[in-house]
Amino acid sequence: MAKSENQKQKILYIAKYLVEDTDPDHPISVAEIIRRLDRVGICAERKSIYSDIDALRDFGLDVVNVKGNGFGYYLASREFELPELKLLVDTVQSSKFITERKTFSLINKISSLASRHEAGLLSRQVYVRNRVKSMNESVYYNVDEISSAITSDRTILFKYFELTPQKEQRLRRNGEDYEISPYALISEDENYYMLGYDSNAGLMKHFRVDKMLSIRTTDTPREGGAEFEKIDMSDYSKTVFGMFGGKPETVRLRFSNHLAGAVIDRFGRDSILVPDGEDHFTVTVSAVVSQQFFGWVFGFGTEAQILSPKSVKDRMKSAMEETLKEL
Repeated sequence: MAKSENQKQKILYIAKYLVEDTDPDHPISVAEIIRRLDRVGICAERKSIYSDIDALRDFGLDVVNVKGNGFGYYLASREFELPELKLLVDTVQSSKFITERKTFSLINKISSLASRHEAGLLSRQVYVRNRVKSMNESVYYNVDEISSAITSDRTILFKYFELTPQKEQRLRRNGEDYEISPYALISEDENYYMLGYDSNAGLMKHFRVDKMLSIRTTDTPREGGAEFEKIDMSDYSKTVFGMFGGKPETVRLRFSNHLAGAVIDRFGRDSILVPDGEDHFTVTVSAVVSQQFFGWVFGFGTEAQILSPKSVKDRMKSAMEETLKEL
């Protein structure tokens, strides 16, 4: 009786074997399919296997028949190719906002999209231990709650923390809630940020998602829609260095020619690089002038300088002098 009841599942098991266990280098024979079906209580003849494989092809599975040595069947194409899965794995393992535990969990799920043989190749490429990773396991739930609030056009309440030198969480505002109108989630510098409108401050702010705790959606409609509409999201991350807030300013910079690639990477291909002699060029950009901005410029040493405005030059000079006092 059990065998006849399981018979309806035969084609599902065959599809499972093809998806999970086959690739161009690892076809499965009809004899092996019959043996596996027998283990789960399903009797099958060769003719019925051929018929089921034809039905799977008609359904859309790209099943290829290999003849000669290593004869059998394999799934020739999948939703994701192996290089695409490798790219996804690399992205997950390098993302600092995903915890180590969640990283391994996600990579296992990504690997399941390949055959078990190709999944083995992916797992050998994984390097997660000792990488800088978030310690906030609730980041997935944070993203879900923020996305739901954006969809429902509601504000969110949350607590926000920073890390002490002892690597302990310390709540900002003495643990008082932030109430923010969320508008976007942004991936930048291997971290994840929420961009939202702070009604009390009257401006857009951004928060590290992995540092947000106890997120709750309220019944209060969002504010700041007009402010959000003013933001060009394609330029936002280029303007806001290190994702620290501030007022964007127009700054003119001068660089050695070989730094053109670094400038384009930072400000985009639309940046206008103006030759300045044989060895240098100038560029005028919009940037949030912060300690992170000064650090970026200073990192190029004498091969980069701020030309204008004078106020920004003076602020960088003051920042450097203050740093020197600490040495």
